[in-house]
Amino acid sequence: MPGPDPYRKPRGVGRGAALTLVFASVLATAAATNSLPHSEDEKPRPAVRPAAATADRDEVARAAAQAMADGKSATEAAEEVVSRSGDRWGAVYDKREYEEFQQALDGEYTGVGLWARRAAGGRIEVTRVHPGGPAARAGIGPGDLIRTIDGTAVAKRPVTEVMALLRGDKARRASKAGASAGTGGADRTDAASGASSAVGTRVVLGLERDDHRWTESLRRARLSTESVTVDAIEGGARRIKVSSFTKGSGERVRGAVLAAPHGAGVLLDLRGNAGGLVTEAVTAASAFLDGGLVATYDVRGEQRALYAEQGGETDRPLVVLVDGGTMSAAELLTGALQDRGRAVTVGSRTFGKGSVQMPSTLPDGSVAELTVGHYRTPAGHSVDDRGVTPDLLANKNAEDRARTVLSGLGSTE
Repeated sequence: MPGPDPYRKPRGVGRGAALTLVFASVLATAAATNSLPHSEDEKPRPAVRPAAATADRDEVARAAAQAMADGKSATEAAEEVVSRSGDRWGAVYDKREYEEFQQALDGEYTGVGLWARRAAGGRIEVTRVHPGGPAARAGIGPGDLIRTIDGTAVAKRPVTEVMALLRGDKARRASKAGASAGTGGADRTDAASGASSAVGTRVVLGLERDDHRWTESLRRARLSTESVTVDAIEGGARRIKVSSFTKGSGERVRGAVLAAPHGAGVLLDLRGNAGGLVTEAVTAASAFLDGGLVATYDVRGEQRALYAEQGGETDRPLVVLVDGGTMSAAELLTGALQDRGRAVTVGSRTFGKGSVQMPSTLPDGSVAELTVGHYRTPAGHSVDDRGVTPDLLANKNAEDRARTVLSGLGSTE
């Protein structure tokens, strides 16, 4: 008889599924250091990493309160403390920005509806567009290069700055966040970066395609994202693409799994998923697991755990597709399914963002997101600065290889 499941929830251990932390990656600051896909023959990263710096929340609050008493900006004072602390993922948002961030987690944002990445030579390349959005209606498509925004050249700029310009948010906060997070090549989107630009304002893009240059004047709009899409693929299997873990996305994943034909396999596509709400990632894990451990994490030294709900479909063939843009909560889900032996993972090594941020409200209503700990996969592996290495490394034709693996897993019928 099989032994007890080592990942089952022990008696007396509280569930962590009610966690409301955000593994801060739908924030503008969760930009792109070292996020390009890794080569198949790349050596593993070192097993030892320096401890992540964090800002002291009491010090941040005191600085904000003192600034208010002196008639200065509490937000700027708090930002200065966070910047000095070296907290890579720490950030401060004024009240309006944080409201926009919450709306982004609800699947709504203000922008022109395009995703971009920093390509070779520092060029800014469109990776995809929001169907029916301003960019799509203007005929902008994947592969087009963004040369200028409102006359400002954007080549070699951090992608976060480019997104801030697209939103119309030229505040130094966005620029500073982009500069501190690095200038790598992860796909980023104005769909999930706390957009604060006004609906209806115009932005002029200088574009290039196949040596043809032109400009487009776009009007920013309020757009809704669909974080989970489902397609039928070979053999009756289903491809479930999760672009981010916004509110309700976990249940949509579960619904898609339940609606799939009996015994049909699932290709769970987490490429370019920058994370979001960890509670939604845990709910998604519950679609494939019959309870048990999803991850452990610490908050200021206190150890906690996240558990899947019972009743998931444990026999359905499952392949998880990831890349260097798979971050945070998406890495948590990938690590859980890999460690639990529930899925075959395919693609390139994930981003490596395994730190935990919690929000603290400051006296003026602004919010500081500060690093408080790190999470680990069920087998105890740290993700931060390491990422998750897939079972099958594949950069080129990764989806084709994932589909081949899925077909090889066969049907549960």
